[in-house]
Amino acid sequence: MADRMTQTQVINHLAERTGTTKKVAKEFVTALVDLLIQQTKKTGVFVVPGLGRAKKVQRKARMGRNPATGEPIKIAAKTAVKFAMAKQVKDAIAPPKKK
Repeated sequence: MADRMTQTQVINHLAERTGTTKKVAKEFVTALVDLLIQQTKKTGVFVVPGLGRAKKVQRKARMGRNPATGEPIKIAAKTAVKFAMAKQVKDAIAPPKKK
């Protein structure tokens, strides 16, 4: 498996691909992440067109098991964030099997 890209490599690639400076590319990525956080907190969902959707979900309290001892433990309710990739991205990365 290939090494994953670092933040610097992503910024460099975006700057090269869009014909802008690294500074502008970094500002764009930072602004997009900030907008995603702000809107997901505010409305509970944020769609990045062509990429996917971030959604705030409430998880209920439940019983779990301590893997070391096997004893039951109570897991508290919490808020989590899920990110679902867009169908076109999923299909491009892992094409569906033909029937």
